[in-house]
Amino acid sequence: MATPVITSGLTPASQILERHVALFADKKIVISGDIQDSYPAFIQAEKVHIHCTQFHTYLALKKSARGEKTQFTLLPEPAFYQDMNTAIYYWPKNKSEAQFQLAYLLKNMPKQSDIFIVGENGTGVKSAETLLKDLGTIKKIDSARRCGLYHFNADGGFSFDLNAWWQDYQFTLSRDHNHERTNHNPIIIKSLPGVFSAKKLDVGSELLLTTLLDNRDLIKGDVLDMGCGAGVLGVVLGKLCDGINLTLADVSIAALESSKATLACNHVTNAKVVASDVFSNLTDKYQLIISNPPFHDGKQTSYVAVDTLIKQAKKHLKLNGHLCLVANAFLPYQSILADTFKQVAVLAETTKFKVYLASH
Repeated sequence: MATPVITSGLTPASQILERHVALFADKKIVISGDIQDSYPAFIQAEKVHIHCTQFHTYLALKKSARGEKTQFTLLPEPAFYQDMNTAIYYWPKNKSEAQFQLAYLLKNMPKQSDIFIVGENGTGVKSAETLLKDLGTIKKIDSARRCGLYHFNADGGFSFDLNAWWQDYQFTLSRDHNHERTNHNPIIIKSLPGVFSAKKLDVGSELLLTTLLDNRDLIKGDVLDMGCGAGVLGVVLGKLCDGINLTLADVSIAALESSKATLACNHVTNAKVVASDVFSNLTDKYQLIISNPPFHDGKQTSYVAVDTLIKQAKKHLKLNGHLCLVANAFLPYQSILADTFKQVAVLAETTKFKVYLASH
């Protein structure tokens, strides 16, 4: 799913880094974490490698002068860190994601490297002190714009086993649909830290799935799961609906890798997984687009992602195609949908969620 587009302005986290330019001028720096602006493209340093985990960030930074040293991958190869002596890590909103990324960063950065951790207080960056205090020396070196900047030196080496970070759970849909058994075996969901629906099937996605399976005539041809997360929506349709071709798309590399793993362990082969900032990397048209879109930017309600999805979906639908999404009942999605599509219906609703079907 879409995230806000990088702008020329700096985030508060980058602004606090800018106050300390002298620290980085002669350093060889790895920049990673929740990068949300263009600061890594022009920070003054001897050498800069950039690791992006969000596709929209990668697209923007790849166009910069440091594009050749910018990667979009779950975990860069060890050579990415070789001969570097400094790391800047942007703290994300999810603590488990931070632990996962920092564990790999610390495993691969050369000994005696200077590690700088920066983030907004509202994201929980203060927990870096607790997380790292027994692993080396950490201290806060600046506080401004509701952000904290920390410096860390590790005492020793670190280990990292990717297999240990994978989580999985199983579920079966709660009832039959159209009086026929649709789920003989449990669905297995594989996920990495920070991915939506990482630990359990969320209520909104379950409502969307049961509604779709009650309206099976909608599920045919080419189907796009936009903002696929751990692959929950796509893998259920892939297992239970014959004759469809699935595309799962997301901006998060962790989500994409989780979806690939979910599809593989459920033996779903009629699907492909694509990195895309909404439709930025998609050229096909679909009979059905499904989504459980995010409505938060940090702690604030934001319609940027869903507004972009709805407005661009129409030109990516085939004739008589449909957009089906689930949303919190209090969100004004029906009016946003009605501004773009000729027909909008509520297929299902509870006290908390609504499932919308839009057609053109």
